[in-house]
Amino acid sequence: MSARRFDGKVMVVTGAAQGIGRGVALRAAAEGAKVLLVDRADFVAEVAAEAQDGQTAGFVADLETYEGAASAMAYAVRTFGGIDILVNGVGGAIRMRPFAEFEPAQIDAEIRRSLMPTLYACHAVLPHLIARGGGTIVNVSSNATRGIRRVPYSAAKGGVNAMTQSLAMEYGEHNIRVVAAAPGGTEAPPRRVPRNAAGDSEQEQQWMNEAVKQVRESTFFKRYGSLDEQVAPILFLASDEASYITGAVLPVAGGDNG
Repeated sequence: MSARRFDGKVMVVTGAAQGIGRGVALRAAAEGAKVLLVDRADFVAEVAAEAQDGQTAGFVADLETYEGAASAMAYAVRTFGGIDILVNGVGGAIRMRPFAEFEPAQIDAEIRRSLMPTLYACHAVLPHLIARGGGTIVNVSSNATRGIRRVPYSAAKGGVNAMTQSLAMEYGEHNIRVVAAAPGGTEAPPRRVPRNAAGDSEQEQQWMNEAVKQVRESTFFKRYGSLDEQVAPILFLASDEASYITGAVLPVAGGDNG
């Protein structure tokens, strides 16, 4: 393994302002990548500036719209001359509650948050990867395709897995690899942007606690993973070390494979 695995590579990381996406972007920059950090949070530029000796830029876009995804990819090409790797990190359950308690609009919101940004970004990046002669897409999925209190989120991540496998089959002839990492529960610093801007009621907090207990107890280690334990597999999949891996979904969840 090289400490400079990404020298000469241009990487776009979505959902890069916090959490796993932030960790991926900063470590990739430390390993030589030119990185565009994309998020709808305006402090993404602050995160980009944290990179040590890296060539980074921040870009604000709403990836729940196709226009946001297309503008991010175009900006990466203008700034760095092309794109070699896309890491799709946008997603996350907004609410946790029994499925029968979800309102229709809430179901739609979960799908928009955790499926559409990945779908849109994959579509928007493909012409640029083809122009480059190939490349890699790493989708951040979830082991929560099996879990309680978040069925719409589970459905969205199941869609990410299906998209990963179908895109890999369709675009292998263009030398494009498409893979996914499926993290389990992950310990992370407090979010600067909450997952549910409306806040949780006392009942919703109880439902969330039930989901958290299920996630922890379903792992063989009976604990959440660390950010580093999620970032490392994602960057392995993004690197040339994984050059013969495509169409795969790698569970990173302490034995709970979803």
